[in-house]
Amino acid sequence: MRLCVIGAGYVGLVTAACFAEMGNQVVCVERDRQRLARLQRGECPIHEPGLDALLKAQLASGQLSFTEALENGVAQADVAFIAVGTPSQEDGSADLGHVLAVADALGQLLVRPCLVVNKSTVPVGTCEQVAWRILQGLKARGLKVSVTVASNPEFLKEGSAIDDFMRPDRIVLGCDDPHATALLQRLYTPFVRNHDRVLLMTPRAAEFSKYAANAFLATKISFINELAGLCARLDVDIEQVRRGIGSDTRIGTHFIYAGCGYGGSCFPKDVRALIHTARAADYPTAILDAVQARNALQKTLLFQALVQHFGGFVQGRVVGLWGLAFKPGTDDLREAPSLVLIEALLAAGARVQATDPAALEGVAQRYPEAVASGRLRLSGNPYGCAEGADALVLVTEWKQYRQPDWPRLRGLMRMPVVFDGRNIYDPGELSPLGFLYHGIGRPVAGHCKVTAA
Repeated sequence: MRLCVIGAGYVGLVTAACFAEMGNQVVCVERDRQRLARLQRGECPIHEPGLDALLKAQLASGQLSFTEALENGVAQADVAFIAVGTPSQEDGSADLGHVLAVADALGQLLVRPCLVVNKSTVPVGTCEQVAWRILQGLKARGLKVSVTVASNPEFLKEGSAIDDFMRPDRIVLGCDDPHATALLQRLYTPFVRNHDRVLLMTPRAAEFSKYAANAFLATKISFINELAGLCARLDVDIEQVRRGIGSDTRIGTHFIYAGCGYGGSCFPKDVRALIHTARAADYPTAILDAVQARNALQKTLLFQALVQHFGGFVQGRVVGLWGLAFKPGTDDLREAPSLVLIEALLAAGARVQATDPAALEGVAQRYPEAVASGRLRLSGNPYGCAEGADALVLVTEWKQYRQPDWPRLRGLMRMPVVFDGRNIYDPGELSPLGFLYHGIGRPVAGHCKVTAA
């Protein structure tokens, strides 16, 4: 099948590469010339396991190509996927500017029947807006071209997006036209040969399903984080509670890990957008408001714990940070808890030594003055970041941080204090080695005398 994917961001690149892998002829449209040049050279601009090799292979095979011109992408396309960004506006609503601009452009460019599929995360009713704008463009040109607009939201997890696309747990198709629905089902057949995971619904239901899924997952995270705060006051270990409730199959263990808050491009943005949609409909969202507030508070807890540990002052302290991306397996810093912590520490006069396998460049670009002054030192060596540190903070649970050489760290650090922002370490292992352990919603373990900075 001949496909056009509009937008070479996270969703667009994964979509284009995976469809090309299945033998489709895919043209991916990207307007950013610097990004386009990198893609045409076979360079992947984002960190996503497996994507770099897949892009190179499909470029070499000729199944995948990149262009700046939308007219080249849609000239022969049977299906055109819209995969552009919908960032939050100041009021929390989704900015549909890029999506609607694509719709306007398609109205000026389409000359043959085409199925337009929106993969961008958009509010309910966006498919109708896109269809109307395309139709207006066609009418202005005096053309009668059959164009159907459908919704096909993505459910990809950063760090495992290729596997999620190739082996989906569900594929949501929102389409009112039987012929277009059959076309999409045929396109996705190679991904669901062993089990039918295709869910058919209206475009509005498909658009809402994306927001509902992310809002519910965000709710689970904020729920366990709120319980963790209570556990800390009651001298209860949230990890034991997590295992106790997670064993209930109605609840399960997914997304009930206490930590320093969620980030990324989806959960924060989509919760805000859903709240905005509800307010526009004059409908109160007490639960979602609480989810959002809990997460904002959660991102401040590590700094609060550091301040409390150091008797109210962190000025002059050296704090080592392990993990900067919002989650392992990605270089994405959008809404990352690490950024809240870095900014609070720098504002309080602390010195930060940070490491991450993929996100160092992005952090350096965000804080050039702090890097230049030496207040923020970035290193690819985790042990180097711990050298001379008054405290070590685990923010993002990359695999390489899970089983460190604790005796070596004990010798490198000025003060053997560990703040575990993801509860991945065993306090019973650290305490005998001389560490003081702080977790999220867990009793403090061990002893360490605080000295003057």
